[in-house]
Amino acid sequence: MTDTTQFAGKTVIVTGAAGGLGRAFAEGFAARGANIVVADMNEAGAQETVALVEKTGAKAIAVTTNVTEKASTDALMDAALAAFGSIDVVINNAALYATINRAPFYELDPDEWDRVMAVNVKGAWLVAASAFPKMTQATGRIINIASATVFSGSPLWMHYVASKGAMIGMTRVMAREVGKTGVTVNAIAPGFTLTEASMSVMDDAETYGVSSRAIPRASQPGDMVGTALFLASEDASYITGQTIVVDGGKQFI
Repeated sequence: MTDTTQFAGKTVIVTGAAGGLGRAFAEGFAARGANIVVADMNEAGAQETVALVEKTGAKAIAVTTNVTEKASTDALMDAALAAFGSIDVVINNAALYATINRAPFYELDPDEWDRVMAVNVKGAWLVAASAFPKMTQATGRIINIASATVFSGSPLWMHYVASKGAMIGMTRVMAREVGKTGVTVNAIAPGFTLTEASMSVMDDAETYGVSSRAIPRASQPGDMVGTALFLASEDASYITGQTIVVDGGKQFI
């Protein structure tokens, strides 16, 4: 049974929450009483997420955010504090994925490499850097969304894979640097999941990789939510610097 008060009074910021995994995280925390800050460049999609959150009875705001600009990530935190009075959980989910080109590493466009790193790596760093000084100390949580592709080394995606590997590295450094405050920093590494973005890049998305998983079914966005809820909870207060692979048992690390 869902505990609709588990995160009552807590404020959860989710970047890249206009759809896909971000929307699933927003709805999952909202169902447990959290106030949700939907951060995304896609204003229309962000408002759709807000509407879905409000259907659960939770409160939500949408903040148009460019995670590659410090002024924008600072403004995101100010908006969260103005609306709800605290910053308790930050989920670094914003990333370039479906819109990037696949190519051998020796043919990748350097400009595209820079764009991927700007959003997926610099963006996650800036959001965390803007959030931490204003977070609720002792119980604050930063959750970075990496990818299981780091462990499989998916070909033709080196810029994306490298960016998600950086996310794991940053998670470990952040955890070391803020551990004494009680704030924890962990990462979730999803396997291939049926989001709008994933289905747009793969013709056989619904069956892709299924046969190689210990749990032989397609991964849904909601499959990631339980791990985030756990990492954000008091039960996970002594877990930090870790990366949890959620892929139905494809990768055994």
